Amino acid sequence: MTLAPSRPTSAGHSGRAPKSYGRTSASHRTNTHKSVGRNSGKPVPASTEKPSFSTRPTPQRTEKPTFSRKPTASTDKKKTFSGKRTNQSRSGGSRSNARPSQPAGTGYASKAGAAKVPPLKRGTFRIIPIGGQEEVGRNMVIYEYEDDIVILDMGLQFPEDDMPGIDFIIPNSSYLEKKIKNIKGVVFSHGHLDHIGAAPILLEKLGYPPIIAMPLTLAMIKDRVEDYKKGSAKKLKTITVKSITDRVRLGKFRIGFFQVEHSIMDAMGTIIETPVGSALHPGDWTMERDANDHTHVHYDQLLKEKRPSVLMLESLGALKEGRHATHEELYENLYNLLKDAPGRIIVATFSSQVERVKWLIEAANKLGKKVALDGYSMKKNIEIARELGYVKPAKETLIDVHKTDDFPENKVVIVCTGAQGEENAVLNRISSGNHRSVKLRKKDTVVFSSSVIPGNERSIQRLKDNIYRQCDNVIHGDLMDVHVSGHGTRRDIIDMIDQVKPDYFMPVYGNHFFLKEAQRLAIKHGYPENKTIVPDNGSIIEMDKDGLKVLKEKANSDYVFVDGLGISDSQNVVLRDRQVLAEDGMLVVIATVHTKTGKLIQNPDIISRGFVFLKDNKDLIEDIRHKVKKMIVVSDPKTWADTNQIRNDIRDKIGQFVFTKTQKRPMILPVVIEV
Repeated sequence: MTLAPSRPTSAGHSGRAPKSYGRTSASHRTNTHKSVGRNSGKPVPASTEKPSFSTRPTPQRTEKPTFSRKPTASTDKKKTFSGKRTNQSRSGGSRSNARPSQPAGTGYASKAGAAKVPPLKRGTFRIIPIGGQEEVGRNMVIYEYEDDIVILDMGLQFPEDDMPGIDFIIPNSSYLEKKIKNIKGVVFSHGHLDHIGAAPILLEKLGYPPIIAMPLTLAMIKDRVEDYKKGSAKKLKTITVKSITDRVRLGKFRIGFFQVEHSIMDAMGTIIETPVGSALHPGDWTMERDANDHTHVHYDQLLKEKRPSVLMLESLGALKEGRHATHEELYENLYNLLKDAPGRIIVATFSSQVERVKWLIEAANKLGKKVALDGYSMKKNIEIARELGYVKPAKETLIDVHKTDDFPENKVVIVCTGAQGEENAVLNRISSGNHRSVKLRKKDTVVFSSSVIPGNERSIQRLKDNIYRQCDNVIHGDLMDVHVSGHGTRRDIIDMIDQVKPDYFMPVYGNHFFLKEAQRLAIKHGYPENKTIVPDNGSIIEMDKDGLKVLKEKANSDYVFVDGLGISDSQNVVLRDRQVLAEDGMLVVIATVHTKTGKLIQNPDIISRGFVFLKDNKDLIEDIRHKVKKMIVVSDPKTWADTNQIRNDIRDKIGQFVFTKTQKRPMILPVVIEV
């Protein structure tokens, strides 16, 4: 799943690229036969064992038909959170918005983090979901067995509305800082930003451990790493998963893979096997059903994996009833729109939808139409897919977007980014008239071939309103099936549990309420409640010969912010100041005083930004000026210890005066100039 900017996200998506090194991902679906990996598009060869990055001997694989140990109920040990948001008085400079994973009242990040994590006992399998359990994005799971560590995914999260100026957020890797030498590899489930977006930063920080993924995912990671720092892609040590039957040994871990369906090529599920049990993680997944309600992929082969097993199931579709539209229905609708469009057709979708873009190119070629791709990330993803042989457009079908006016209107298809209403994306620039080559026309047909990501409703609605004013043909999911989600529904979740029959069930990758709904769904279906776990970010889950338990301690999962070229976990003060400036603005008071006497030399200057409009509030500004003048002139200059006292008095007393007059608390910036 990809991400959209500034908000929590959901179904298969992609948004704007981050400011500092921006790419969005690619997505896919491929028709397959029984002998073909559905998301790889290639025949499945015989199982192969990849070389190990450790010389340690690996225990023999053992199978246990049943699991009779008594598991520890997750409610016994696991911490819960209230979700309470603390609001500090802004007179102190800001209001704090604590997240569940952050200490209350400290803003977004705290160096203190969580309680000290106990050492890992021998023969214990530790699982730490370090991100992605209380939000959509920032997905990362740490698996640890004795002296070996394997990581699954390194995703980013786009900032929320109350994080002004932040480009994106990445997982906190402080738990790994003293264990870098133990990291045997990083597995990436697929190429969406919430799974690979933080890779350039974290791989560098962790000394470039080996990375394991399928070809498209690896190509996208290499591209992002190279874009982050030129020449750094050469430092990557890669293992290509050519088939889902491949196996990789990383220290005491045996890593396996299984087929999943998602909205991107080369998505795969991961089996993390240890001597004491295994974790089954499909990454993002769905179950596509045909017109007869039959699924293309089955998961009952996972019954053979080492027991006890814990199914870590992405649960973003835990609220979705029924089934998604089939791709046959989707493509039939899109084909009819392409065929019957009276003028140009503009299809906005996620840049990660490589297979959908591929299909649009092929359908347009069949209808004798030209296709123009627009959006940096979309063009980049198609370029990567072409290099891998996944997309092979017919000659002269693709044209430059600046040459669309050279062809008849009804022979032009424009495929672009921006279906989520992103401010600088292509569709928004077209609708606002800021695109250099494409202006909306009355006969144009605009298709929103994407889902509405939760949190983006307002921006999408504004975009739709703007487009509806300019053209007569606007198509979106409320009118027609022009998009298929990449996330399993409630029914799919139940089918997955029934097929896999895990010893433990752990819903992951989503806001807390998604995970809770998935847990309740499983319990309602008859799954034992004491074998379900709903983790928080940083929760420490341990499996040993006595079963599975959740420790009361947590690993540090505080936000790590990427702001321009800066990467920091201590941006809470900066964010609070930005929030104050955004809400009530600032007031600058400039006083010029004599160095020796402390006497005021001229009338104080008052500058307002985002507080009040000076021309409309002359009386207030004069009152403030008079107040400052009186504070300095009336008082005995000899009592001023230094200019710091003047500044403090102006800040406190003018702040209180302004509040009594306006009921606002702007940031007061006193400037004292000594001459």
